[in-house]
Amino acid sequence: MFKGHPKGLFVAFFANMGERFGFYTMISIFVLFMQAKYGLSAAAAGSIYATFLVGVYIFPLLGGFLADRFLGYGRTISLGIVVMFIGYILLALPTAMDTGFPLIVAALTVIALGTGLFKGNLQALVGNLYDDPKYSAMRDRAFNVFYMGINIGAMFAPSASKAVCDWTLGKSGYFYDARIPALANEFLEGKLADASAFLGIAQAQDASVTLDTLGRFGTDYVNALSKSYHFGFGVACVSLIVSMAVFWAFRKHYKTADLTERQKAKSETLKSQVVELSREQTRERLVALGLVFGVVIFFWMAFHQSAVTMTYFARDYTVPSVGQAAFLLFDLTGLLSVFLSILGLVFLVRKSSNSLTRLLGGAAFAGFGVLAYLRYGGYAATNPFQPQMFQHFNPFFIVVLTPIVIGVFGWLNRKGKEPSAPRKIGIGMLITAAAYTILVIGSLSLASPKALGGLVAPAESQVSVYWLIATYFGLTIAELFLSPIGISFVSKVAPPKYKGLMQGGWFAATAVGNSLVGVVAWFWMRVPLWAVWAILVGACLLSAAFIFAIMRRLERAAAA
Repeated sequence: MFKGHPKGLFVAFFANMGERFGFYTMISIFVLFMQAKYGLSAAAAGSIYATFLVGVYIFPLLGGFLADRFLGYGRTISLGIVVMFIGYILLALPTAMDTGFPLIVAALTVIALGTGLFKGNLQALVGNLYDDPKYSAMRDRAFNVFYMGINIGAMFAPSASKAVCDWTLGKSGYFYDARIPALANEFLEGKLADASAFLGIAQAQDASVTLDTLGRFGTDYVNALSKSYHFGFGVACVSLIVSMAVFWAFRKHYKTADLTERQKAKSETLKSQVVELSREQTRERLVALGLVFGVVIFFWMAFHQSAVTMTYFARDYTVPSVGQAAFLLFDLTGLLSVFLSILGLVFLVRKSSNSLTRLLGGAAFAGFGVLAYLRYGGYAATNPFQPQMFQHFNPFFIVVLTPIVIGVFGWLNRKGKEPSAPRKIGIGMLITAAAYTILVIGSLSLASPKALGGLVAPAESQVSVYWLIATYFGLTIAELFLSPIGISFVSKVAPPKYKGLMQGGWFAATAVGNSLVGVVAWFWMRVPLWAVWAILVGACLLSAAFIFAIMRRLERAAAA
């Protein structure tokens, strides 16, 4: 999977991993932070989140334009890292309950701008590495590897945010309880009709709390929780320093790919490498890309529910604690131990393994197996977890499934049956619809969010975590069929002088999809729970039907 690639791919891999670790650390707690600190409704927090994501994925158009026309890819990427760092510093500055909202807005704007300068241009740079005929056949595999780096960073992000938040909250003498922020805000606003339930929950944190001091407790708890989230945002600052160091220190490995068509045209030695397309060829390619962009809008609308409606579902409808076996899935150390032990077993019994590989495989099987058993034995009979912990499943599944998917595509390629890039995208949309069908089925018997009044469902109505985990698994498979393949398709089909801009176009389509995330969140308090997921199923099925209807045109553009 890693063999034969240019070294520049791995520089981009690690630089992107660091940046994505910080970004997803922030994302994993953002809507929870906004609801806790400012008492926002699910719809309002979802709307702010969606608006931010629109900026994150619209600004790559600006970043691509600046790189193509003026700065080049490397300089624009470096500028993006610096700008993002400033934004995360602003977001990490702690303020008291119900204050600092303009600072949050400013921070989000700066982060979105910096991300826009960084994301698309890093992908354009990776694509340039594979314009070399020596590596061109490896383009799709390269973007799968690149994408895995993104998700390794994202995989550890929820655990990092949880660890920092738990530590900070613990320093204030509290522990996390998902019920408290909403109850505290309602009580402080005079909207809580019966404070007795809130009082009992508060006394579990501090036995000295009385009805007279309940307001002070609510303020103190929300301030402490908000502070913990601010510290969680600070993790992103550290990760960006790492990303910056990697990208600047190993520039020599991607230097040859850090050239736009405009820069080549100005060089006497490189002028001959400039690719000129006819107007008709350029138009055909741009139309094909535009059609693909239109389809992926609905994938991202569905996929990015993970930080909004799926987080709400995790918080309000799934059991808040699990037994020992299930908690292995939520404890990233335990989960990775199980995975690495199984991986060691595979290398131990694989026929093609040599003696050294078998030895290392056996050692991994035994060592990580023991570690997993020790983690399991250290768990309590029931183990609480925070809702953001569900978000490590997607990146974990990406890391686990990427080699499998690459292997399957390679096997199909050898048989001459590998689907084209546009066809993979269509299949990905069908898989996305299937993933949300799981939640439709799991939600049929559950009360609507409106019926719950924005509160957590009673214990007898909460469902197994496996409904949500299975959905994440399905979405991950869909993502591997669609996202890295889509980026690869853009890098191949984009007219050379518009490479940065077209990568920005991919993200602009993502931005439109993210804007629709808020539309789905709007339905959260207005329709039955199963209907929220059914909306996503219908949108994905219609998108799949459309892309299969225009398949010949897309495949013709990819083959040109």
